[in-house]
Amino acid sequence: MFSEERKIQIINLLKEKGNIKVTDLAKIYDVSEVTIRKDLKELEEEGLLKRVHGGAVLNDSIKFEPTFSEKSDKYIIEKECIGKSSAKLIKDGDIIALDSGTTTLQIAKNITAKNLTVVTNSLDIAYELSNKKDIDVIVTGGNLRWETRAFVGPLTDMALKNIRVDKAFIGTNGISLKLGITTPNIIEANTKKTIISISQEVIVVCDHSKFNSVFFAKIADINDVDIIITDNGIDKEIINQYEEEGVELIISNMEVNK
Repeated sequence: MFSEERKIQIINLLKEKGNIKVTDLAKIYDVSEVTIRKDLKELEEEGLLKRVHGGAVLNDSIKFEPTFSEKSDKYIIEKECIGKSSAKLIKDGDIIALDSGTTTLQIAKNITAKNLTVVTNSLDIAYELSNKKDIDVIVTGGNLRWETRAFVGPLTDMALKNIRVDKAFIGTNGISLKLGITTPNIIEANTKKTIISISQEVIVVCDHSKFNSVFFAKIADINDVDIIITDNGIDKEIINQYEEEGVELIISNMEVNK
């Protein structure tokens, strides 16, 4: 087993158990305790776990879920930039999906294309687009989560599975080359997965602070994503890493409101 595959499995074990011992991991993977300690050290450096005496515990931050209002106050200018860049990818006549989120809301605010069909599970995006005559808005319905103001769950997923879209814009709490795009809530992650599954092109939108962060529930691997749109606050080293993996990055400049 390769080191990266083993580390992913270690994180999954920690998600299930909360903590685990070095000796147990060495037995599970039939490797030395030195090798396991090296894995745990690297995972701690990535912010995924905390090493404790004899083992490791899951980093609490990967479970933390900020509310919609808490997120809306952060990186406002960056999200406006990303929204404008993303909206430029939407062409007249497109059928698109806008996932719930503070960044995807900025896309809705900046759409200029005509004769669109927009599918969304966002209460706020539906309201934002409700007065635009050139846009046919389809709201999924389902269970409304107050934390994210998103419709999620089986009813939402059932509605989504009956349609197909040209482009899907997906928000995320964390993005990692190794561990993919993630969010704190499993039910919300499943709805995001469903949106991805119905789209011909998948576009992830996130500000620079989301890179190298990992949360509890996995949405998709990086190779399931066609384009990532972020702001120019992103570190150049991170840009190089993604480009080396063949991931298309669109970097939005910070010149807004001009």
